[in-house]
Amino acid sequence: MISKKKKMIIHQGRFIRFIQAAEWEYVERSNCTGIVIIVPITDDHKVVFVEQFRPPVNKKVIEFPAGLVNDRGEKKKESILTAAKRELIEETGYQAKKVVKLLEGPVSSGLTSDQVTMVMATGLKKIGQGGGDETEGITVYEIPLKKVEVWLKQQEQKGYLIEPKIYAGLYFLCKYNETS
Repeated sequence: MISKKKKMIIHQGRFIRFIQAAEWEYVERSNCTGIVIIVPITDDHKVVFVEQFRPPVNKKVIEFPAGLVNDRGEKKKESILTAAKRELIEETGYQAKKVVKLLEGPVSSGLTSDQVTMVMATGLKKIGQGGGDETEGITVYEIPLKKVEVWLKQQEQKGYLIEPKIYAGLYFLCKYNETS
């Protein structure tokens, strides 16, 4: 363990800070308390994905809807499940009847202190357009679960990057569909 005394902020930006702790350098967020990834599936077994341009990789990326927890600067703390419901509506236009936690852990433990929680959203009802907030240009896709693998390969062939955490979410969706 590295003591807090040995942790030094090298640079502070608007949303992240660059940290040195002993011989290690990493990044931590200063604008939220966590990250949530939503794995949404409609009642007719369509998986909901989003596509958006990501400047760090300079490409469009296919992902599950996701967002930051407690990034609104409000005094009342937001729960993971509340953030998941909010982000799902914002990014996809879907409201979830049920949201359950699937897993939790580090995103990239050698680079960042970020912790992600993945949840599954079911009982979806379309109540808006989605597309994200004013800083996001999100395209929403609804793909039948049985066709997801082929569709993802097609997107990759078009030059899109596929977020690897999609495959963890698909694992849980397949298990869920076996039992439902």
